[in-house]
Amino acid sequence: MDLNFTAEELAFRQEIRHWVAENLPADISHKVRYALRLTRDDLQRWAKILGQKGWLGWGWPEAFGGPGWNAIQKHLFEEECALACAPRVIPFGPVMVAPVIMAFGNAEQQQRFLPGIASGEVWWSQGYSEPGSGSDLASLKCKAERVSTPSGVKYIVNGQKTWTTLGQYGEWIFCLVRTSNEGKPQTGISFLLIDMKSPGVTVRPIVLLDGEPEVNEVWFDNVEVPAENLIGEENKGWTYAKHLLAHERTNIADVNRAKRELERLKRIAKAEGIYDDTRFRDQIALLEVDVVALEMMVLRVLSAEKSGKQSLDVAGLLKIRGSEIQQRYSELMMQAAGPLARARVDEAMDAGWQGDLAMPATLLPLAGTFFNMRKTTIYGGSNEVQRNIVAQTVLGA
Repeated sequence: MDLNFTAEELAFRQEIRHWVAENLPADISHKVRYALRLTRDDLQRWAKILGQKGWLGWGWPEAFGGPGWNAIQKHLFEEECALACAPRVIPFGPVMVAPVIMAFGNAEQQQRFLPGIASGEVWWSQGYSEPGSGSDLASLKCKAERVSTPSGVKYIVNGQKTWTTLGQYGEWIFCLVRTSNEGKPQTGISFLLIDMKSPGVTVRPIVLLDGEPEVNEVWFDNVEVPAENLIGEENKGWTYAKHLLAHERTNIADVNRAKRELERLKRIAKAEGIYDDTRFRDQIALLEVDVVALEMMVLRVLSAEKSGKQSLDVAGLLKIRGSEIQQRYSELMMQAAGPLARARVDEAMDAGWQGDLAMPATLLPLAGTFFNMRKTTIYGGSNEVQRNIVAQTVLGA
């Protein structure tokens, strides 16, 4: 197994680096570098820039309008964007629902939905978790009843979704809904695409410990959804959901962001005068070793894909290690700031302090990141559940 990049791959990296440097807006890059609040406009603006280049769907095959890059090229693109302090692409459209539409949608659905995702024009949300149905997703209760009306066959959707990330911006939402109570819970689930402007859809933001309404409750009250918005077959949604979750869990690992945030941790520690503390620097070194190990795991998977070999099902492993690393670097940042770190100080966020600007220590807004990162080992399937999956599928236990 060769983990070194070829000359062609290094040239590709330089091409990506040059293009991102030329096209990433400086104000957006500044916000990412200093962990300032990104608005919907910031996120959508960068998505549309990528869309105009044909790179918002950077993992897509050419047949669906993507660049057709191989696994190594996709990794290098993600790494260069992260190191340039580009915003993380909101994954729900291009990374999550698009592959499902490509794999299981019909031609009409592909022609209808994929262009808006590829261009960055349409904001998608994810409707999976419900109160009491998170890691045990198969127990979901949001119901869709198929009915015939004078205007055609429709589904009437009633129920609730929760923890819908950035759902306040959503224009469309892909939902797992219960269409049957027969047999095992997994066999009665269907995959629906729902226009969030439909009558009966209500979005209620949930303010988290970091002070931001990042997640939402989404309510469906007799929402009418055309039957042609059903992906694949009725009651086969669990199969499509597993296909999507593999993309989500690999995306959560986000080794490239971890590398960028590791450098940010070092900047903060140096600015606060704690970098010379040997014991604290040991913790940074241990974290850096784990980041490198995670990157090696990612490169092993990419090497297997490149050579055409069947790689192990390591999406769960990547999710476990990546999410734990995110929690560790956010905790070390807060420790570097000391007891004056605050959960949310809007003035500090807007002023731009994050480690190498001369701002007073009382304005350190790092605890909010620490609080927010508590979620990473829970969403996308809790790490406890992921360990059981890894034991069964990878270790054969």
